[in-house]
Amino acid sequence: MKKELTRQQYLDLYYYMRLNRAVEDTMVKLFRQNKIVGGLYSSEGQEAISVGTAYALEKKDWLAPMIRNIGALLVKGVPPRDIFTQHMAKYTSPTRGKDGTSHFGDLENLHIVSPISMLGDLIPVMTGVAMAGRYLGQKIVAMTWIGDGGSSTGVFHEGLNFAASQKAPFVLILENNQWAYSTPVKRQVPVKDLADRAKAYGIASYIVDGNDVVAVYTTTKEAVDRARAGEGPILIEAKSMRMRGHAQHDPAEYVPKDMFEYWKQRDPIVLYEKFLTAAKVLDAKSKKEIDDRIENLLTKERDYAESSPMPPPEFAAEGVYCTGDECHKIAPKWERPRGEVTPPKSSIAAVWSVEGFGEGKGSGGKNAPIHFGDTTPATPELADNESKLAPIAPAKTVTKKVAGANGKSAHGKSTGTVAKNDAKNGAKNGASRKVAAQPPPKAAKKPAPQGKRR
Repeated sequence: MKKELTRQQYLDLYYYMRLNRAVEDTMVKLFRQNKIVGGLYSSEGQEAISVGTAYALEKKDWLAPMIRNIGALLVKGVPPRDIFTQHMAKYTSPTRGKDGTSHFGDLENLHIVSPISMLGDLIPVMTGVAMAGRYLGQKIVAMTWIGDGGSSTGVFHEGLNFAASQKAPFVLILENNQWAYSTPVKRQVPVKDLADRAKAYGIASYIVDGNDVVAVYTTTKEAVDRARAGEGPILIEAKSMRMRGHAQHDPAEYVPKDMFEYWKQRDPIVLYEKFLTAAKVLDAKSKKEIDDRIENLLTKERDYAESSPMPPPEFAAEGVYCTGDECHKIAPKWERPRGEVTPPKSSIAAVWSVEGFGEGKGSGGKNAPIHFGDTTPATPELADNESKLAPIAPAKTVTKKVAGANGKSAHGKSTGTVAKNDAKNGAKNGASRKVAAQPPPKAAKKPAPQGKRR
């Protein structure tokens, strides 16, 4: 770890990581008391990723967390009581008790998009948020997270390709915590570094130690600044370890014990405490102040959540669908003159001019530019090659009328060439033949099968 931040920034990172773990420890106790209604997913061992990445964003920026990103919510300003009441399905929760897990957001004030359970779907969504902000002149950056397992979904690649092609101001954090539920990374991905997947879309990427909060923050801050400056999307792979099972119901017995032991020695909070102490940023007094601050806050927030009522039964049918302005005001927030992005300034002729698209082997064995059919061939040689390769129209089928031995006419099919040759031969032999182009006889219609209708 390098000493590059202000003292307050160092202490902020420490506070939020400690608060992240303390909030989750509190929820584990509530879960075991049957007070948590939905699933509970631990981010133990990964706190540096959520806290360090979210801390690199500005207040106006947008984020969309996943199930192990409670730290990002806390950094953004979500109070612990909202997290407690949400998981307890209380009437005072952000969703008024309609969800028992982490599916909530704050579009108006904190710029948080709710998690989506289908892994990877937040990537195109947040790409759209980033593009909308750019269009409105807001100069924002959008961020979301994905796991190593989620990076194997189709929408991960579709969304990242979309972000790359649009040069969206978007940062994707890929949390490589070694396990996709019970599947180790090496069994589901044939590459050592998942950051290499960025190469397929022509975008920049970073690899960072996910247990070093300062490295996570400084790396993410650089990526956010680059995205905001117009360099397009950036992928950051943060390598860490999921120190608990997939959720509270999972004992993670499939993880080797020595693997847990290795990563236990690299606990991000313990490492950071040692760094702060050695740098004389954290002493016994400041540590106790932070301990007391967190304990007092969580005692108050937990008491509030436990004393909050459950939603009344008649509320079940309300708030299921957004009803427009009655639900929340939906309107663009312009921070640039509209004339910059509306006609006549933004008018562009709907015509694409494509000079070339790479090279390939021509029919003559030489390299030739590949281009679309509505563009002028790059060289005369290519034009000649294309004329040679152009499809040849098939010979027309004609019907010849020939006098049979019994004096009656007979029909037979032949190509135009054969018909002409037959006519010539007939003329030589003195026989009279008439050759006329006729449409081929129509095949008899088969009776429709019984019992099936279209």
